Amino acid sequence: MNVILAVLFLSGVCVGGLLNLGVYRLAWHARSISPWSAPPAEAPRRHWYDRIPILGWLGLSRESGLHGRGFWVRPMLVELLCGIGFAALYWWEISQAGLLPAGWPKPVPAGMLAVLHVQYGCHLVLISLMLVASLIDADEKTIPDAITVPGTLFGLVAAASYPWSLLPELVAGPTGGVRLSFLRLTSPNPWPDWLGGFPQAWALAIGLCCWWGWCFALTHRTWYARHGWARALRLSLARLFRERSTWRILLTGVVGSAVLGGVWFVGGPHWEGLLTSLVGLAACGGIIWAIRIIGSAVLRREAMGFGDVTLMAMIGAFLGWQTFPLVLFGAALTGLVVGVIGLVLRHGPEIPYGPFLCLAALGVLVRWASLWEWIAPVYGLGWFLVLLIAMCLILMVPLLVVIRLIRQVFEH
Repeated sequence: MNVILAVLFLSGVCVGGLLNLGVYRLAWHARSISPWSAPPAEAPRRHWYDRIPILGWLGLSRESGLHGRGFWVRPMLVELLCGIGFAALYWWEISQAGLLPAGWPKPVPAGMLAVLHVQYGCHLVLISLMLVASLIDADEKTIPDAITVPGTLFGLVAAASYPWSLLPELVAGPTGGVRLSFLRLTSPNPWPDWLGGFPQAWALAIGLCCWWGWCFALTHRTWYARHGWARALRLSLARLFRERSTWRILLTGVVGSAVLGGVWFVGGPHWEGLLTSLVGLAACGGIIWAIRIIGSAVLRREAMGFGDVTLMAMIGAFLGWQTFPLVLFGAALTGLVVGVIGLVLRHGPEIPYGPFLCLAALGVLVRWASLWEWIAPVYGLGWFLVLLIAMCLILMVPLLVVIRLIRQVFEH
């Protein structure tokens, strides 16, 4: 085990270097800070040992005059923490089987190790993407689609090809007792027949609505209703037709629909995994979108960037819609504390929300077993839970009004 952890630490350090490259290359204002990118023309000559993970940043500190004092500290810490994180997550998910319920026998049977390793690999991908998104959001208050779109597609493909890559849960066995399975759309309730594959048309319709809703969210839209909704609609459609990205997204939607239909026709666990991931994508991204619209209307300013919508959609595709309330609560609590401190210290009213979503998602992922045992009875309420979420969105309006009044007090 020690050898495996050492190898994972070294691998994580190297991956951290790639993530640093992504942070500076995928940002809106790309910068040549990573030793794997071309140096600025005015930079001192770089050496081969500058590319050594962690230690190389000590030498690159000579470029502080170009990139800012202490610029090298954060990327060095990113590589170090990635190494520690790769090893620690393996120890937790594989060695300790930390995502499995407390009553599950440990060590786990050898046949289950393959499932745990696939889950571990998918979680590494998600955490890596969230790290890059968080750092760019902290720098620029934006999250590029170049991170969240491929990540979402990876989550959907993983759920369809190997549904046990989703979070684990215990379900009733066919002969009594319990067995380990993956988190489904209807968990903790049983999977109904009408959500199955071919010939259940309603299940296919739900999947297609989720897929095309995500594709629509990726389009470059405008909406200026100052001169009426009819004019706003005409301007929005005109821009959609002019944008080249619209046709790429349309092609993606058509190809994805064909793949989705094929998985639906096959049915079984592959369809259950894909539909679970699709609804997770649509529910998590859609509710954040609704919060963004309501918040912007009440606060009279952009309450949340659209990158947070696509980020949460990616997280939902990996972790399922059941994790959303936990992630939102954790992110809101952390963001509220940081926001109040920022207002008191007058550091500016705007804070990036993406890092808080990612940090909360990481916490939910690591503590999944205990959290699911605690919150699963609430999800057993079925459709009443949907009504509860709708009521929370409505109650959010007076809360935002109070926040706006508090902000006005501190700003003046």
